[in-house]
Amino acid sequence: MEDAPALPSPEEVTGLLKAWGDGDRGALDRLTPLVMQELKGIARRQMRAEKGDRTLQTTALLNEAWLRLVDVTNVSWQDRAHFFGICARIMRHVLVEASRARRASKRGGDALRVTFDEALAAPVRDSDLVAVDEALMALAAFDERKARVIELRFFGGLSVKETAYVLNLSEQSVHRDWRLARAWLLRELSQ
Repeated sequence: MEDAPALPSPEEVTGLLKAWGDGDRGALDRLTPLVMQELKGIARRQMRAEKGDRTLQTTALLNEAWLRLVDVTNVSWQDRAHFFGICARIMRHVLVEASRARRASKRGGDALRVTFDEALAAPVRDSDLVAVDEALMALAAFDERKARVIELRFFGGLSVKETAYVLNLSEQSVHRDWRLARAWLLRELSQ
């Protein structure tokens, strides 16, 4: 039985990110295989959270986000957690754009989707992801920190400890912001 490949150390990833940020394209080539598995996990989690008729697959989400990421310039990568937080934000934007495009399609994009036997399946609105994104932007308008906590934890899959590190907060502050922001978003989305 073969041993699983060792996960890269956070220091190794951070070093490659900083080298890439300083213009070393070879660092990006070395970084890519080291972070791809974790990025696939983030993409999978985001796709699981999507409801309704998805036209975007996990691999397509990952590829689109990666293409946008490698075009980013003038980023001073702090560390691995900062990198994955940015990746989560890019994936969120890709999903929201895809959802908006479906809603605007010529085939009645925002119409209710129903099956022939309405008793077998409940209709699902494609607008759920757009509503979450709009609520998150509304939260960010008056409390950017709580919005970032939601984005990093929910969309990025970062732990409380990683989120605290990225935002330079205590873990207790992250727990409190997470709890308050979730309650606010639930109230906002239920209206």
